[in-house]
Amino acid sequence: MSPLVRTREIVLSSPLVTVGTIILVLVVLSAIFAAWIVPHDPVRLTPSQRLKPPSETYWLGTDAFGRDLFSRIVYGGQISLVVGVAAAIVAVVAGLMLGLLAGYIRWIDAVLMRMVDGLMAIPSILLAIAIVSLWGASLWTVLVAITIPEVPRVVRLVRSLVLSAREEPYVEAAIAAGSPTFLIMRRHLVPNTVAPLIIQGTYICASAILTEAILSFLGAGINPETPSWGNIMAEGRIYFQINPGIVLWPGLVVSVVILSINLLGDAVRDALDPRMAKRGLER
Repeated sequence: MSPLVRTREIVLSSPLVTVGTIILVLVVLSAIFAAWIVPHDPVRLTPSQRLKPPSETYWLGTDAFGRDLFSRIVYGGQISLVVGVAAAIVAVVAGLMLGLLAGYIRWIDAVLMRMVDGLMAIPSILLAIAIVSLWGASLWTVLVAITIPEVPRVVRLVRSLVLSAREEPYVEAAIAAGSPTFLIMRRHLVPNTVAPLIIQGTYICASAILTEAILSFLGAGINPETPSWGNIMAEGRIYFQINPGIVLWPGLVVSVVILSINLLGDAVRDALDPRMAKRGLER
């Protein structure tokens, strides 16, 4: 049974995973087609409509500047999803290349892993804030600030997989036959890292979405004029007692999206784990 088919079966067999996957798909589609979904301009200021409660006109109410909260949350999904997916892809690709070198070439391992240990000793959120403070707040800066702390974790994962795989007889045979290093990595080592990296990528995506929201909430993230879930909560915290929905609705969306991604990641892990597949056959 292919991993894709098994993933589908796992998603459909668990109501919680099924609901999480449906929610995640709806969030992604709403972010892609936001221009056709939202009823109002998310950045248009309407002072006369400030801090309105939910109504037929404003489904989730308005913020302190009279902007439609629902429209801003939908558009905020674009920023969060772009940051999450981009950070996961960049971190996995960079971590894969560095991890292969560290696990296969001894002298590179000795130097590179000390650098990785140094980066991992710094709390990721503090490192991200420092990077944004140095380079200024922008989407690219936030993406770099979120990705850099994630790369060392991927490097350590790939390195451990490579160290284990290089002791296998087929790798030793390729080395003895004089195969080029690049060919050994591509043909024998990379395939052993694919499944763990896919799983790790889902967790990095969820972590990146949360980190972006934290940075924006602290004022060290995306430009405040740009709709993002963290910016919406940061602007609404002053008016929490007047209109709690300004903070609660985007916070709920962030929590549900991260939970959905983690549930999907668990389903992918179960599908790609040979031991889980064997248990499924035994049943």
